[in-house]
Amino acid sequence: MDKKTIAVLFGGCSTEYPVSLQSAHAVITHLDRTRYDLVLLGITRDGRWLRYDGPVDRIPADTWHHDAVHCTPALISPDRETHGLLLLAAAGPSVIRLDAAFPVLHGKNGEDGTVQGLLELAGIPVVGCGSLSSAVCMDKDIAHRLAASAGLAVPRSALFRAWEDPALLPDLTAGLKLPLFVKPARAGSSFGITKVTHRADLPQAVAAALAHDNKVVIEEGVPGFEVGCAVLGTETLTVGRVDEIELANGFFDYTEKYQLLTAKIHMPARITPEDEARVQRAAVTAYRALGCTGCARADFFFTPEGEIVFNEINTIPGFTSHSRYPAMMAGVGLNFPALVNRLVEQAVDL
Repeated sequence: MDKKTIAVLFGGCSTEYPVSLQSAHAVITHLDRTRYDLVLLGITRDGRWLRYDGPVDRIPADTWHHDAVHCTPALISPDRETHGLLLLAAAGPSVIRLDAAFPVLHGKNGEDGTVQGLLELAGIPVVGCGSLSSAVCMDKDIAHRLAASAGLAVPRSALFRAWEDPALLPDLTAGLKLPLFVKPARAGSSFGITKVTHRADLPQAVAAALAHDNKVVIEEGVPGFEVGCAVLGTETLTVGRVDEIELANGFFDYTEKYQLLTAKIHMPARITPEDEARVQRAAVTAYRALGCTGCARADFFFTPEGEIVFNEINTIPGFTSHSRYPAMMAGVGLNFPALVNRLVEQAVDL
């Protein structure tokens, strides 16, 4: 069998840059090198695209771009005849033809459909969701509208945009009960999110969210706890086990997501098999309604009354060996190496 050439994209102009480095390192070290030749394409914080051919361990340490010997300026060519990577070395340009690309990027400029659109324009198969579903899932406002249209419960909310007058906030949120969660519509890893328990704090919370996006979602808090469910595939789907986030206080912000100082993740979730099956069905409904392909993790609130309320979908969930998505898939017998190789197989076989 001929080996396929796969580009793994990592880094990116996003506040989630460090998370991408950790995920990419895990993906790179677990892909089957007997089947795939990997081309490592790093994007620095300031937006430089570099083909990296140095030691893989320098990626999570964020020292990968320090040695010019191992870094060559490069870009994905939108020219379909090129169908790959254009290297801009000092000795002259050259091309690496790609069979697929695996964007291991989190947040803006990577998970929001921008990179996926470039790859689709170039005719290069993408591992994971395409440009439309990536963009839709990144926008909490649009995602909630589509989920609701598919029959899923969503939190009550109001929308505020950067050009609107903050004096409108009391009227906009008058029908919403405290606590409120103020969120940038398009950001990841809980950046810019504030829990508001006093209405007087709303303007400050909105200002914090506007630092990340020009559209802000103000949601009524949903009682209960958070659950998530991993989904894999396009036509035939593999659905993972459901996990549960137990919070000691506050909410699942960036620090808790990646350090678990007070939060705990229970996998599987501490719910009945019947309730787990309901969450899994809701995950599939959301996955289909938002046009997901390849993989995604659907997150919900599980209320004391047993209602399942849609929260969001992550189209590029964390891919370290200890991340939530791989743990859910391990729960149905798909270990981490098998998972990342299955993802690439799906894209290559399109």
